[in-house]
Amino acid sequence: MPDPARFLADLHALRAIGAQGTGVVRRAFDADDIRARLWLADRFAQAGLDARIDDAGNVWGLGGPLLIGSHTDTQPEGGWLDGALGVIAGLEVARGNPGVSVVSFQDEEGRFGATTGSEIWSGALPLAQADGLADLDGVTFGAARAALPATGTAPLPARFNGYLELHIEQGPVLDTADETAGVVTAIVGLRQVTVTLTGQQNHAGTTPMPLRRDAMTGLAAAHEAVAQALRNVATPLSVWTIGHVTLHPNAPSAVPGRVRFTVQWRDAEAARLDRMETAIRAALTRIAGTLDLTLDISDTAGLPPVAMDRALRTALAQAAETQVPGRWREMPSGALHDATNVSHHLPVAMLFAPSIGGISHDFAEDTAEADLIACLKILDRAARTLV
Repeated sequence: MPDPARFLADLHALRAIGAQGTGVVRRAFDADDIRARLWLADRFAQAGLDARIDDAGNVWGLGGPLLIGSHTDTQPEGGWLDGALGVIAGLEVARGNPGVSVVSFQDEEGRFGATTGSEIWSGALPLAQADGLADLDGVTFGAARAALPATGTAPLPARFNGYLELHIEQGPVLDTADETAGVVTAIVGLRQVTVTLTGQQNHAGTTPMPLRRDAMTGLAAAHEAVAQALRNVATPLSVWTIGHVTLHPNAPSAVPGRVRFTVQWRDAEAARLDRMETAIRAALTRIAGTLDLTLDISDTAGLPPVAMDRALRTALAQAAETQVPGRWREMPSGALHDATNVSHHLPVAMLFAPSIGGISHDFAEDTAEADLIACLKILDRAARTLV
C-alpha cells in the first residue's frame, strides 16, 4: 500500500525547488527545472527503478509495463500540483508495485511548444525538428537542453502496455460538487488559427470616424461575430477563446492599422470541431467584408480528441467507487495533457483530483491533502488490478 506521509513529503520537497510564495516556477530547462529533474532521477533510483534522463529531458524510472506519469515543469507563474501530482503519485505507486514505471515528460507547459517532451517520445516530433523550436526570448530547445545532458536512452513504447495519468482537474466541477475524484472520459481536441485584420493606419485626431478602417474595431466586431456564430454549433462543454493579440502600431494617437490575434476552440468531438471551424471562418470573413478590412487566416493547427481506453477507465472507476463511493464522477478533460501524445502508442486513462476554487496555472492553485491522498489510493488500486 502507498505511504501517504512519504507521498506528501516528496510532493513538498519538489515544491521547494523553484518555490515562489505559494507557487512554483520551473520553466523547461531553467536552473530550477534542471535541479528538479536531477532530484527526481535520484528519487527514482532510490526506489529501485532504472533512472535515466533522455535526450529530450524526459525523466524515466523504469520498472514494469504499466507507465504512470505526467510532467514537472510549470507555467511562468505556476501552481505546485499541476503535473507534479501525477509524477510523485506514480513514484509512490511504483514503490509498492514492481509492475509500474514512472515518467516526467519535459515541456508539457509549452515554453518551446506544447507537450514537447511526450510529442518527441511519441515520434510525432523529431528531436532535430524540436531543437529548432524557440521560446519568446529566442532561446531554442536545442540550446536549452544542452544544460541537462542525457544519462540514458528513452525506452521504446513497446516496453509498456498502458499509461495512467493523475492530474488536478484545473477547473471547478469537482470542487463545486464536493467530489473527490474524476475519471476522465476523453481529452478534448483543440484547433487554433492566427488571424490578421488589416485596415488603414492613420492620425487619431484628424481622421473622421466614418472614414476610418480601424483594425481594433475589427477585433471587437470579430469577437461578437464569432460568439454569435457558435451559439447554434457549440455545446455547453465547448469552449473558444480569442487569446494572444498584437495591435499595430499600438500608439495612443494612431488609428490601428493592423491586428493579429489567435482564435482557439476545443471540444471532445472531431465533427463538432469541424463545424465550429466553418462557423468561425465564415464569421471572420463576414466582418472583414463589412468593415472593409483585409483578412488573412492561417492554416489550422491543433490536436485531435482522445478517448480514454475503456479497460483502464473501468479500472479507475471501480477503484474510485471502492475508495470514495458516490463521491466521484466521469468527466471530460478540457485541458491538454501528455496522455494525448502517449495515446499514439498505448491505451491511456486519466484521473482528476479537485482544484480548490477551480484555480490552476496560478500561484493560488491548491488541493486538500485528504483529496490528494484519496486519489493516490485510487491510482494504486487501479494499478494493482492492471499488473
